[in-house]
Amino acid sequence: MSSLSKPNRRNFMKLAATASGGLFLGFSWTSSVASALEVVSDTAIAAGKIEFNSFMALSPDGIVTIFSPNPELGQNIKTSFPMVVAEELDADWTKVKVVQAPLDTKKFERQLTGGSGAVPHSWERLRKAGATARHMLMEAAAKRWKVPASSLTTENGMVVHAASGRKLSYGELATEASKLPVPTEVKLKDPKDFKLIGTAVRNVDNREMITGKPLYGIDFYKEGMLFAMIQRPKAFGMKLKSVDATAAKAMPGIVDVVTFKNNVAVVGKSTWQVNKARKALKIAYEKEAALESSSDHDRIFKELLNSPDATVRRKDGDVDGAFKKAAKVIKSEYQCPFLPHSPMEPMNFFAHVRPDGVELAGPTQTPEMARGQVAKLLNIDPEKITLELTRLGGGFGRRLSADYVLEAAELSSIIKQPVKVIWTREDDTTGGTYRPAVRYRFEAALDAKGNMIGYKLRGVGMNTGNPTREDNFPSGAVDNLLIDSVEHKSPITTGPWRAPITNFLAYAEQAFLDEVAHAAGKDPVQFRLELLDKAKKSPVGEVKYDIDRMKGVIDLAVEKSGWGKKKGVAQGFSVYFSHRSYVAQVGEVEVKNGAPVVTRVYAACDCGMVINLSGANQQVRGGVVDGMGHAMYGKLSFKDGAPEQDNFGAYRLIRMKEVPEVDVHFVNNGIDPTGLGEPALPPTGGAVANAIFKATGKRLRNQPFAEQAELKTV
Repeated sequence: MSSLSKPNRRNFMKLAATASGGLFLGFSWTSSVASALEVVSDTAIAAGKIEFNSFMALSPDGIVTIFSPNPELGQNIKTSFPMVVAEELDADWTKVKVVQAPLDTKKFERQLTGGSGAVPHSWERLRKAGATARHMLMEAAAKRWKVPASSLTTENGMVVHAASGRKLSYGELATEASKLPVPTEVKLKDPKDFKLIGTAVRNVDNREMITGKPLYGIDFYKEGMLFAMIQRPKAFGMKLKSVDATAAKAMPGIVDVVTFKNNVAVVGKSTWQVNKARKALKIAYEKEAALESSSDHDRIFKELLNSPDATVRRKDGDVDGAFKKAAKVIKSEYQCPFLPHSPMEPMNFFAHVRPDGVELAGPTQTPEMARGQVAKLLNIDPEKITLELTRLGGGFGRRLSADYVLEAAELSSIIKQPVKVIWTREDDTTGGTYRPAVRYRFEAALDAKGNMIGYKLRGVGMNTGNPTREDNFPSGAVDNLLIDSVEHKSPITTGPWRAPITNFLAYAEQAFLDEVAHAAGKDPVQFRLELLDKAKKSPVGEVKYDIDRMKGVIDLAVEKSGWGKKKGVAQGFSVYFSHRSYVAQVGEVEVKNGAPVVTRVYAACDCGMVINLSGANQQVRGGVVDGMGHAMYGKLSFKDGAPEQDNFGAYRLIRMKEVPEVDVHFVNNGIDPTGLGEPALPPTGGAVANAIFKATGKRLRNQPFAEQAELKTV
């Protein structure tokens, strides 16, 4: 067996170059300035000797090949990036090839996946790369035909001279174009002329995924490598005391048992052998920190919600005065549990630490950070470390951390052999890093007319830093507002989980606003629109969200869902701004056999211009299903520092038969793309909870919902 086809410079040249020449453009991902581009000779590239930033290659057979630098974990970036280049190039999409780039900090910028920021960052850079190549191809055709370049057009990989009816393919012009100077300025297309962007394009890796080709880190194999599984402390707050590995070492296929830090690694020739031997280890642990249980967290939350030592995040007006003169005060608390990320592919990584350098390969959302941490761990120059990116079998924020990468690197440095560390599903569920548990206390003050004149929010989080988003709606729309927070330092490791903080905060805020609207005797949608009108006409402090964009998705969701006009169905509303985008949702619930059933969710999204309609629909539907499933069922509880759920038999995920219909609609406002990997998840919990309240009269203030009411889905 051999390793995955490695996308290094030489292999890329073999893929992109042909003996008869071609146009090769090195374009900078670190700058959107066209003058940063350079033409390099096909001969030199074929020899693999040209230093470059990132490439768009056009071969004489008309094949366009580009590197995709960002890790692909299902957010469709590996398809969307080349679509942008191909649009401006007027390429024939059937002749576009995409190659996953390795980590290269000299040639790429922001080579990571997280925060829904890849497309907003690279949008203009990608467009200029395609437009520059198109300009040069037209210049080459103009020279050959001896006509003005202004008389030419392009379409589907061809340069066209309409006056004479002549056409030349990009492949036919590639070599001539490569000899022309790179323009310092190029004209980008008017979005109204887009032909590819905004259409539905299938994922470029579909065939490989369906046919089981080696794409993922779990597939990676290199001749001579060993396999390892690591036993970590089974409870947060425990440390390693002693190890008896006698039985494990005597088992077939086992090469070594290594202890480092709090880890015991079993190294062998197959995953089956090392997993079996790991179970034969006799390990003793001792207490290092408090062994927290979920019952402790309930007590801690109650104490800290009343703590005088909160950090003020935002304060507008006279909050105490507003509550003293209020005609009505509404007060509620919302709480969520810890959650694992549960990606389809458990953590894994390959490392080979040699005297002359380090080779890393596997699935990571943050390759540069991972390389940097390995360099620090091993005390070597980062430039001596190569990192090959595989496709990620999910991440949801878990692969922003580099702990599993460091495990592989440190273990390889100890055994002085190439090794691949693999986590089991139980390792993944019990080994961190989790969505933090949080509790919020909301208070609202209403005047006699039902207007909200005061608003208070306190967030208490477990290792969250700041569990609030103090500048999000309704901040700016309430004259008197106080948002503060208190932090609890827990030994349970936490980290970003899809749509960090807002994944639960949005539900809590939107469910509470529904409570306030109900107490004010107002329609929930109209109540929010009144607040937005207030923020626009007489803002309080700085308003850091776009009021018109938020109102736009509200209007679209109301229209598409038939808000308030349907009989026999209860509707719940939610709207949220996160990661530069706006999403409004309407959940629908029907009572069947005495139980509420979530039947449909409408999602109206403003993420700017949609690049790939297929990928965008998948992102929104996936976000809704993820948000609903975890709100209804997800819970990781602890007993004396140890997770009580270790696999899907005990940790509940949403099932296929429980997924409702999801209707997705996009606002077409023509602005540059904003984020979409995360924004559809936060509003879902609120839309579903508010619909359940409408159907049953029961407020769901804690997640998972299934523990509070008899809930069914279809």
